[in-house]
Amino acid sequence: MSLPPLGQLDRLLASDAFIWATGVDDTVITAPHATTHRTLDEYELCQHYERWSADIDLIAALGCRVARYGVPWHRIQPTATSWDFGCADRPLERLLERGVEPIVDLVHHGLPTWLDGAWLDPRLPTAMAEYASRVAERFAGRIRWYTPLNEPRLAAWYCGKLGWWPPHDRGWRGFVRVLLACARGVTLSCHALTAVDREIVHAHVDAVDLGDDPEDAGPEAQAEGAFRRELAFLPLDLVAGRVDAHHPLRGWLLRQGASDADLAWFQERAVSVRVLGLNLHPSAAGRKPVRDGAEPRAHAPCTLAAGIDRVVGRHWEHHRVPVWISETAATGPVAKRWRWLDDSVAAVARIRAAGVPLVGYTWWPLFALVTSSYRQGVLPPARYLQQAGLYDCDRSFARVPTPLVDAFRALCARGADGAGRLMREDASHLVTAPR
Repeated sequence: MSLPPLGQLDRLLASDAFIWATGVDDTVITAPHATTHRTLDEYELCQHYERWSADIDLIAALGCRVARYGVPWHRIQPTATSWDFGCADRPLERLLERGVEPIVDLVHHGLPTWLDGAWLDPRLPTAMAEYASRVAERFAGRIRWYTPLNEPRLAAWYCGKLGWWPPHDRGWRGFVRVLLACARGVTLSCHALTAVDREIVHAHVDAVDLGDDPEDAGPEAQAEGAFRRELAFLPLDLVAGRVDAHHPLRGWLLRQGASDADLAWFQERAVSVRVLGLNLHPSAAGRKPVRDGAEPRAHAPCTLAAGIDRVVGRHWEHHRVPVWISETAATGPVAKRWRWLDDSVAAVARIRAAGVPLVGYTWWPLFALVTSSYRQGVLPPARYLQQAGLYDCDRSFARVPTPLVDAFRALCARGADGAGRLMREDASHLVTAPR
């Protein structure tokens, strides 16, 4: 099906509607590593900047009518006062020419280098909003689905809690500082997009963890599991202005350095969340909090797809808006990836049969990617290839079709029949009554 504008989101809930999609991994870390001085730009490493037209032809040949597609902010706005849209205009126009509607991924971790302190630069929220507005203005009336920021919770985790990426904060207070900045940027970007076109859909996307408690969990581990589950909802709760006096994490946020004024800012500018994308990979479906001495940590075995039912159900129950799987894939041999495709699509059918409005599925990435370990490594890019796509990449980064190509093409051709019918008598209120 095609992507409906905001005023027609109820089309997603028709029993015979379903979005099959793919996408090209567009992860960017513009800051050089302190030791190797390497950056990470998936489009550059996998040669998509050179192969973009042929790659888009591969998407169209799948029969996909939708693709998540990122545009590189660091190239579009190389300085605070200069703009160059060539690297966005050409591929987005090509997608439209080939009958593929893009869900435009505006920020996928990486930021322009002129933002001092990365997420903590005070210019960040307004800069994100201006960038979002300028992209949307170029395609007003033709592209209406935009993801302001991919995985805000993971951005806060990697940049604020673990300190892997700029601004290299560590600990929960750093996590909260970065998360608040991310959420401010998303909030202002949403308002800027709507100002361009009131029919634009904010296609929010975040990573998920199942966060089940171990069977032998004591009270402490159970409390940790409950905290992690609430944490998964927190970015959009902030954006939606839902962190009020009754929110379970409000006290925790204040103890970690947020202020009442910070939280009031979001309530005054609350964004209506109407659709939610979930990035769900096999390890996330089985991640459970366990104890390692005094410090809780996450244990993430690769599991079967049974966890998809629970994690999608939890996000649906919390947000009560249509959800779509905005990323999923398995890594490794084709047989393993095919098993995940079969198992995860079967989970989609179960979820829809249970009445949960799961309205789309995205196999991401279309072809192999270069792992983030390249940035701190010393070997050539091809030595960091991770085969996770419908297409493999060889050592020269040529796209090599696997049997998954035909399997996914067949799913796209079947439409909603490939995903199972959504069993709801009347779910239109889910998209017509903003929370």
